[in-house]
Amino acid sequence: MAKARPVEGLHADLPFAEAAALTVQVRAAEVFAHADGALDTGNIKPVHDMRVATRRLRAVLEIYAACFPEAELKGVIKDVKALADALGARRDPDVQLEDLAVFAAAMDPADSPGIDLFAERLREQQAVGNAVLAAGLQQAAECDLAGRLDALVGAARAAAGAEAAA
Repeated sequence: MAKARPVEGLHADLPFAEAAALTVQVRAAEVFAHADGALDTGNIKPVHDMRVATRRLRAVLEIYAACFPEAELKGVIKDVKALADALGARRDPDVQLEDLAVFAAAMDPADSPGIDLFAERLREQQAVGNAVLAAGLQQAAECDLAGRLDALVGAARAAAGAEAAA
């Protein structure tokens, strides 16, 4: 599993909103760090890592929800979930193909035609999942998900500044 990046500067005395800003900034960067390799069906690790990163990001957005403007947060969470769903469409056949390869290696060669047929069907599902993922990545770019996450980070920092000034 992809190891979570440490959130530098996070400590118990930090204002909650600043902790939110730091954490969301790191978790959002993790998501987009894997985007370049996500459509490569020959390397399934970026899809897995990106999917895990979307889960972590959603979790921190929900944990720190009070630090963000509600209307913007709701849309961002919806779009992060949509991206995670698109990643899942690709990831599920990836895992099945990986498991099938292990299974095939343990089977009698006489079973190869049936296993090969099943593998071909899974590769077709993988291709469909890859198209779903490509559309999901395109949608994330078109709706400026990264920019909207940055805006949430800025809103949390502004709230932390207002909290410190009070």
